[in-house]
Amino acid sequence: MGASGTGGTGGTGGVIRVLLVDDQPLIRSGFRALLDLEDDIEVVAEASDGEEGFALAVEHRPDVALVDIQMPVVDGIEATRRIAAHPELTAVHVVILTNYGLDSYVFDALRAGAAGFLVKDIVPEDFLHSVRVAARGDALLAPSITRKLINRYVDRPGPRPGGASLDVLTSREREAVTLVAQGLSNDEIADRMVISPLTAKTHVNRSMTKLGARDRAQLVVLAYESGLVTPGDA
Repeated sequence: MGASGTGGTGGTGGVIRVLLVDDQPLIRSGFRALLDLEDDIEVVAEASDGEEGFALAVEHRPDVALVDIQMPVVDGIEATRRIAAHPELTAVHVVILTNYGLDSYVFDALRAGAAGFLVKDIVPEDFLHSVRVAARGDALLAPSITRKLINRYVDRPGPRPGGASLDVLTSREREAVTLVAQGLSNDEIADRMVISPLTAKTHVNRSMTKLGARDRAQLVVLAYESGLVTPGDA
């Protein structure tokens, strides 16, 4: 499929518009070949570095930006930060591409505003599913990955950056955020708090809004950096 128009539609049931940002042409062509076979996905542009990727994100307003974490000129973390900070790109869901799985760069990218990450050797079916999940606005962080993310962050040397103040949250919202940071899904949070899944989702969404978190992934980062959760909790 070719590029056409601007403005994402994937979140509302239309064609999912994808931007590919990777300095390796072979990687880009492989992902594009997979995506082009899908009727509900359209690759709108490709970039070979983060600076070009950011410019194309502004131009095309994709639903999903698949961004390699290590690139020349501007890396994936800085590209993510620029996209997340741009007032007209709030609907762009950045998914980090990495060769190495959970490493310090991935955590930095999540802090910068990425919705999640994918390892490049992912099987095609899971890759396509992940693109659709990201387009819906869901974080690509399964509970098991969330736990690993927290544990890996705990092992990082050096001081922790200051987290957001949680004073703006109600007691129930704080409880919901704690459970999110422990890797629980909305259904599991509902069971633990003895509320409906819809109410659990509402608590989580309101917490994200109050704390300025773009998505569930950033909520996990903020919860840990604020001291709301500790290694033992995870």
